[in-house]
Amino acid sequence: MTDTQASTSTLPLATGEWVVDPAHSGVHFKIRHLGLTNVRGRFNDFTATLSVGDTLDDVAVNAVIQMASVDTNQPDRDAHLQSTDIFGTEANPTMEFHSTRVTGGGDEYQLHGNLSINGVTREVSIPVEFNGAEVHPADGKLHAGFTGETQVSRSDYDVDFNVPLGVDKLALGDKVKVELDLQFTPAG
Repeated sequence: MTDTQASTSTLPLATGEWVVDPAHSGVHFKIRHLGLTNVRGRFNDFTATLSVGDTLDDVAVNAVIQMASVDTNQPDRDAHLQSTDIFGTEANPTMEFHSTRVTGGGDEYQLHGNLSINGVTREVSIPVEFNGAEVHPADGKLHAGFTGETQVSRSDYDVDFNVPLGVDKLALGDKVKVELDLQFTPAG
């Protein structure tokens, strides 16, 4: 076992700094539209670091997403999402997550932290699955994979734009499901 494959007692990765591999990672979301279907999108520009310590108390995750990189495969909608109606990317160019603690073990963890969107910060908890680690044959680096899913309410972050469709129905749902697929490699 090499140093980068050594396990700590609480997180099955070597201690040290890890960085996200954006070519093999994704930050996706979906929201209900007209109450009929989900509209899906992603953010194309993001960074994340994973600091692994000797215990879970020493583990930290920090991520920054460039809001202008939103991509729903529809340019007019993407432009509207960047406007002051939704994200207001000029005043709030990033979405940020900073962990406060990690709990769990084995392959199942809870990532607790502060999520900032649109200038508003709220506590969130994200169930995260550790998918293992493998050496990538092309770059010879150890890659560690994680998946996570959570749901946030647009209204919690003052993203209130909507179009009424009747007395009790709106064009956009309040709940947004966030899906994370992240690969990390040792920094350096």
